[in-house]
Amino acid sequence: MGHYTTVMGSLEKFERGHLSIIDDDPKHYCYSNVFEVASKSRPYGKIAVAKNLDYVIEAIRAEGTSEWFAANHDEFVVVMDGEVTISFVEPGDSVVSRTKDGTQRLSRPPNGKKMGRIHLKRGHQALLPKGAAYQFSAAGPSVMIQQTILGDLTQQKWAEICTH
Repeated sequence: MGHYTTVMGSLEKFERGHLSIIDDDPKHYCYSNVFEVASKSRPYGKIAVAKNLDYVIEAIRAEGTSEWFAANHDEFVVVMDGEVTISFVEPGDSVVSRTKDGTQRLSRPPNGKKMGRIHLKRGHQALLPKGAAYQFSAAGPSVMIQQTILGDLTQQKWAEICTH
C-alpha cells in the first residue's frame, strides 16, 4: 500500500491540487481550493465552494471586523487558517427576516443583550444559532468555511473558482 502524507494548506501556502478520474468524464467534476478562493476575495465576502441542494459551504476571508449578520436557521463556521473571534448579541429591534434563507446582513448594529464571544483557532468550529446576531473579527488574514443555506449574500462564482 502506498504512503500518503496529509498536508494542510494555509492562506500563505497552498497547492492547487488535481483530480484523478478513474472511469468517468472529467467534465462531470470540478473542485476549488478554499485558500485560493479566500486569497482572491475581499474580507467577509461569502463565496460558495460547495453546494448540495439548498445548502452551501462558503469560503470566507476574515480580516478586520465584519458587519453584523444573522440567519433564521442554524449555521456553523470552521476556521481553516488564522484566528477569528465571534461576538454574539440578541438582535433586539434589528430585523431578521423569517422568510429569507441564508445569512442576512443586519441594517444596523443589534441593540439586544450581549450573549458572549467565542475565540476560534485553526480547526475549531462554532455554531451560529438561529436568530442570534453575530460579528466576526480577525487581527490578521484568516480563512473560514461557513455552512448555511443559499441566500442573497452567497456569491456563486463557479466559472471563476472551479478547476476541471
